[in-house]
Amino acid sequence: MFPKGLILAISLGVVAGPVFGIILFDIGNEKQLVFVDGDSLSIVTEKKDFKIGETILIKIINSGTANLTFSDASYGLKIKQLDGILIFQPISAQVESTLEPHDEIEYVWNQNKNNGEQVLEGLYKVTSSGVSENGNIVEKSITINLLK
Repeated sequence: MFPKGLILAISLGVVAGPVFGIILFDIGNEKQLVFVDGDSLSIVTEKKDFKIGETILIKIINSGTANLTFSDASYGLKIKQLDGILIFQPISAQVESTLEPHDEIEYVWNQNKNNGEQVLEGLYKVTSSGVSENGNIVEKSITINLLK
């Protein structure tokens, strides 16, 4: 016969394994794009992990129901290191740009800094910031990982 404690431990493991697996799967697969009422901005990439040198398609989407205004033609796009140091901002005209509800703009980033150097592997923060019709500042950021 097996000890009662061993049977209890195995039974608990069999039940807890799938439950925690489902919970962790849901946490790891959070959606980047959710449309809501009001002011909302989303940044979407095709994945979170990229190889060094791989081009990255970045979509800035007005995921709300109000127009968003940006101070330049790059729609407020900035790529920073996690410590907040700006490494890339597209060169763009200093003209106000508007993104209507559910509209999107696409940028392709070749993983170069503003000075033309290739970035190193690590975590980077992609941000965008605009102003809604109501005067609220709407900002969104996502983190991407560059790997060898």
